Amino acid sequence: MSEAVLSRLGRLLPFLQWWSLVTPETLKKDFMAGLTGAIIVLPQGIAFATIAGLPPEYGLYTAMVTPVVAALFGSSRHLISGPTTAISIVVFSAISRYAEPGSPEFIHLALTLTFLAGAYQFGFGLARLGTLVNFVSHTVVVGFTAGAAILIATSQMKHVLGVQVPRGESFAHTWMDIFHQLGNINYYVLTVALGTLFTAIAVKKFFPRAPHLLLALITGGVIALLLGAQEHGIALVPAIPGHLPPPSRPDFSLATIQQLAPEAFAVALLGLIEAVSISRAIATKSHQRIDSNQEFIGQGLSNMFGSFFSSYAGSGPSPVPG
Repeated sequence: MSEAVLSRLGRLLPFLQWWSLVTPETLKKDFMAGLTGAIIVLPQGIAFATIAGLPPEYGLYTAMVTPVVAALFGSSRHLISGPTTAISIVVFSAISRYAEPGSPEFIHLALTLTFLAGAYQFGFGLARLGTLVNFVSHTVVVGFTAGAAILIATSQMKHVLGVQVPRGESFAHTWMDIFHQLGNINYYVLTVALGTLFTAIAVKKFFPRAPHLLLALITGGVIALLLGAQEHGIALVPAIPGHLPPPSRPDFSLATIQQLAPEAFAVALLGLIEAVSISRAIATKSHQRIDSNQEFIGQGLSNMFGSFFSSYAGSGPSPVPG
């Protein structure tokens, strides 16, 4: 096979470029890194799906399907794709105006949004628009992430305090509603929330290599059990289906596509900025050259493919542990 054909095939199937580097020794290290990543993503996936307004299993489905496709067709050897905080809150804000969070209609719209975002990303990669990321400064990304963190914390305060806040409230109105309901705080719910939070912080500080989020999730569950969750109004996460991501079908009607196209464009750009900026940051230590255009294609294919297997929009939240 000629060198030109091999080069073209390598661009079409980028995983062929690193496949020869896989050895029993690297597989052993990759297995441990993958196991660590799976333990970390278990509580994260549930939390991110809840933030996005989806049933918790959809966060796990996204963490199963998205990283496989993105790893095979992206350029980074260290990036783990999956559900992220920022994209989850954008998905919720984009679709909650059209459907009730958690409803079948909401899920169908989320899958359609995911496919459209992936199509945008794939198109950007084919058009060689990877250099666009260079025009987004790190300061903008940090500012957006910080703002998203504040909005997420605000949206979850009602669950921390056990009070009722209407959906769709603005930032200011949400805090006003919380202030007026301070006398209705459910201290059993607050105890579970604080116990979970303090466990995560303590484990992260004193045992940095331990899965702090998973241990915090277990601790919070034990506290809820000891307090008598159902008797004191502590909401429980429903049982997560014990099966692989089921096939799904996005809604490709013209009306839905027109409705979600602007939001999908925003999700696509945000996902690309996250993935490329993080992959470049880790590449400075591994001395790997990142191809932004190939990363665009990998992220796009992962979202397009994932939308047919119950996955919502994902990106590159973190490098491989270890």
